Amino acid sequence: MNRKPNIAVVGATGVVGTTFLKVLEERDFPFENIYLMASSRSAGKKVTFKGTEYTVEELTEHSFDKPIDIALFSAGGGTSAKFAPIAAEHGVVVVDNSSQWRMDEDVPLVVPEVNPQDIEWNHGIIANPNCSTIQAMVALKPLQDAYGIKRVVYSTYQAVSGSGMKGINDLKNGLAGNDEDLQAYAHPIAGNCLPHIDVFLPNGYTKEEMKMINETHKILGDDSIKVTATTVRVPVFDSHSESINVELEKPFEIEDIVDLFKRSPGIIVQDDVENNVYPLARDAAGTDEVYIGRIRRDFSLDNGINIWVVADNIRKGAATNAIQIAEKLLEILPD
Repeated sequence: MNRKPNIAVVGATGVVGTTFLKVLEERDFPFENIYLMASSRSAGKKVTFKGTEYTVEELTEHSFDKPIDIALFSAGGGTSAKFAPIAAEHGVVVVDNSSQWRMDEDVPLVVPEVNPQDIEWNHGIIANPNCSTIQAMVALKPLQDAYGIKRVVYSTYQAVSGSGMKGINDLKNGLAGNDEDLQAYAHPIAGNCLPHIDVFLPNGYTKEEMKMINETHKILGDDSIKVTATTVRVPVFDSHSESINVELEKPFEIEDIVDLFKRSPGIIVQDDVENNVYPLARDAAGTDEVYIGRIRRDFSLDNGINIWVVADNIRKGAATNAIQIAEKLLEILPD
């Protein structure tokens, strides 16, 4: 696309929506016109973006009657289910941050460092993966390409910002000594770890755990990989941390794995245990990279490896990944 696109941000006043705007500004994303949309509750609010004040408009069935090329959605699954098809019918390409379209076989599920080629077969909607899945995919793709993957075991330690403002408020209130009025969680999160993200399913897994399992297969394009997960909410405001155990198809040397990660896009290696250097949630917050450390052989099985993976869940795990998709779209959209 040679001309500057018209873009829309749906859910512009939420945690991810406001980060959309921040990242768009930081990356100097080109646009001719930008439209900020939200529910009727937020309509009329004033938002300053790149030095200009915009009025948030209510999202309706007619919001996409005007010429829009790309719409970044972060307004929940129900909103996306209703309005993303309307936008697509108007020729808009929607990059959706909800879980609504992720496992739809007609919708690409994309991490730009991993499967950017899938963007090209979109039919008007592209799904942004789950936040915990995104950072894992950036770490696993180089291993898959170089060695093949037989099995993955995820253990995640996820920040409260993944639950939006309700999760953030539960931790703030708990740290202030108020554990009574819980908004997001079944139990207090301050001083606690909750092995419970999203709802429990009949198979005993949570929906979050099954998202990681199913999305891994779709993004890596290999249903034969055995995947299991335990996802845990921890009293951290921003950035998800993950212990990932991987059984590879081929033998490896640790030095080669470290070098592979250092050469892979979107990854920063922090692995100097003699000097206590390893990825930390506090350091990842506010950045767009995926940090990998504690790279070590799993001696309990052949070709096994353990890695520690950390990333900002609101940026790389949501807003930045979506905008990276939009940047790739600019290369293929017609004028």
